[in-house]
Amino acid sequence: MKDFCYHTTVNKTKKEGKLIIFSAPSGSGKSTIVQALLDKGFNLEFSISATSRAPRGNERNGVEYHFLSPDEFRAKIAEGAFLEWEEVYKNTYYGTLKSEVDRICTAGNNIVFDVDVVGGVNIKKMYGDKALSIFVQPPSIEELRNRLTSRGTDSSEKIDMRIAKAEKELTFAPEFDKVIVNDKLEQALEETEKALASFLIK
Repeated sequence: MKDFCYHTTVNKTKKEGKLIIFSAPSGSGKSTIVQALLDKGFNLEFSISATSRAPRGNERNGVEYHFLSPDEFRAKIAEGAFLEWEEVYKNTYYGTLKSEVDRICTAGNNIVFDVDVVGGVNIKKMYGDKALSIFVQPPSIEELRNRLTSRGTDSSEKIDMRIAKAEKELTFAPEFDKVIVNDKLEQALEETEKALASFLIK
């Protein structure tokens, strides 16, 4: 696939933004780290992913995700509207809309992706050195199960599915530029900030 972001009509008076990709098994604390970084002055803007799953808790359309029905998602796939997408479970899709990347590139900001592991690997392959890929890893599968259980949002059957998926996702960690083990959140944040600062000054 062609490099989408850098073929858009970016305002050339602004420096083109870089891409920071975050991927992790569900429950690893990836979203918490991403949200904290958005307030750290790195000129970051969040790329809002699309999904066909139902909103959880207080999630809002166009804020946490662009929520689509499975049929709407498949229609956008057919239109070529996605930079990357994956069917994670049957009829449960996640993907990155090209329109999101275009919007952030045009503003000249650095783009933050919070995407599935396969999506993260694919975006990194597309953008190479223009992207920093970070894999957020739980300290152990046992701790991951504890975190998912404490959320109180999924059934035990769904948690078992997430754990099985996490075990597979952990095998992708070596394909990322940086692996952050999120045992203590403060320490994980500090390590992530250092990696980000080093990448953005290049």
